[in-house]
Amino acid sequence: MDKYGLIGFPLGHSFSMGYFNEKFESEGIDAQYINYEIPELDNLLEILNSTPELKGLNVTIPYKKKVMKYLDYISPEAKAIGAVNVIRVEHKGSKTLLKGYNSDVTGFTKSIEPLLERYHKKALVLGTGGAAKAIHYGLKQLGVEPRYVSRRKSLEGLTYYDISPKIIKDYNVIINCTPLGMYPNIEECPKLPYEAMDGHTLLYDLIYNPDETLFLQKGRAHGAVVKNGLEMLLLQAFASWAFWNGTEY
Repeated sequence: MDKYGLIGFPLGHSFSMGYFNEKFESEGIDAQYINYEIPELDNLLEILNSTPELKGLNVTIPYKKKVMKYLDYISPEAKAIGAVNVIRVEHKGSKTLLKGYNSDVTGFTKSIEPLLERYHKKALVLGTGGAAKAIHYGLKQLGVEPRYVSRRKSLEGLTYYDISPKIIKDYNVIINCTPLGMYPNIEECPKLPYEAMDGHTLLYDLIYNPDETLFLQKGRAHGAVVKNGLEMLLLQAFASWAFWNGTEY
């Protein structure tokens, strides 16, 4: 039986295991998807050594950047982003080859593109982790100028204290790539001047549990168009399967 899985820590919020195991059962695929909740990335080697049937992995927080040093091949797109969230495991005799890809870009761009209007020219990307880097890259592909927002001052980004009502009007696409508001901490949200939002504002949250985070609720209360990350996750899962099996997506 082929094995697939997810590495990260923690994994209580994960959707992938249920999705893939249902897919395997409904399509008659002789495979199993396992959550590998590993506190240290070095544990990856133990998983590889003890699971010769392993064909592919998804990678989530906090290993999307750190895992790259373990890989034999990284796709040009994943290299440009600086983060990997899909690993194809190939067994060549006694050698195991690990190939890294990024499916976040595909999932995000296909999911947000139908919501973009001609007045959506600039975006704020909340967070600077692996997912945020993929979103930043994807926005540029869509012709939207992205700017990072984080707690710390940096040359290429803003801090939350810099976000004025004027900036909200100018950067009217806002994507939350932080865990703020994720179950069970549903009373949390990024500190933004939500009162400056209106019908031209588009809020997108990578979080899908709960369905509507406080970030999205506050934006919607002021007329913003809102969307959570569930469709992105589904599209990302389709792309993962294609990378693992060498099919086009």
